[in-house]
Amino acid sequence: MGWYENHVFPPLLDWATRPLQRTRTELLAGARGRVLELGVGTGANFGSYTRAATEIHGIEPTPAMLARAQRKAASLPEPQRFTLVEAGAEALPYPDAHFDTVIACLVFCTIPDAEAAAAEAARVLRPDGQLLVLEHVASHRPLINRLQRGINPIWRKLACGCELTRDTAALLRRHGFNLDNTRHWQHPALPGLMAQVLYGRAMRG
Repeated sequence: MGWYENHVFPPLLDWATRPLQRTRTELLAGARGRVLELGVGTGANFGSYTRAATEIHGIEPTPAMLARAQRKAASLPEPQRFTLVEAGAEALPYPDAHFDTVIACLVFCTIPDAEAAAAEAARVLRPDGQLLVLEHVASHRPLINRLQRGINPIWRKLACGCELTRDTAALLRRHGFNLDNTRHWQHPALPGLMAQVLYGRAMRG
């Protein structure tokens, strides 16, 4: 899996998620202040941050992905805005209440311990902080949900740990996030098994 994960999966991921670029850009327009992006991958989001994001910190546990993200950040007009570290979302190397915004963009589907990651996201956010979220989630349609559960073991291997069956909204609520400004919808640019997404702004408390 090492060669596949390091050399094949990163460009495949960029290609597969390209149809979401407009949606990602709309989401990231809301990022403000000191920002933390969970699982930056290859840095596909970096060009979408506005000047309202004054500092952009990012974590990525996969060295090959992180190296690509570092090159992407270095190519941008203000590379000094970016600070990237190798770390997992389950144990963030930051103090409590440190960030104004946390970004969760196609990441909670893959984090091995999503409960720990959600708790950490809440911990590092300031009391009035926001979690901007775009995640593909388990479908509310019974037939699609059954298909997701059936194919998930194979999908997990091909997509380097990605899960089709996670209920990210319930996960975030368990860790104190208010989801009134989020919504579930069928994204027209995604295939049926991944079309249902959770999108919007979750607030602490």
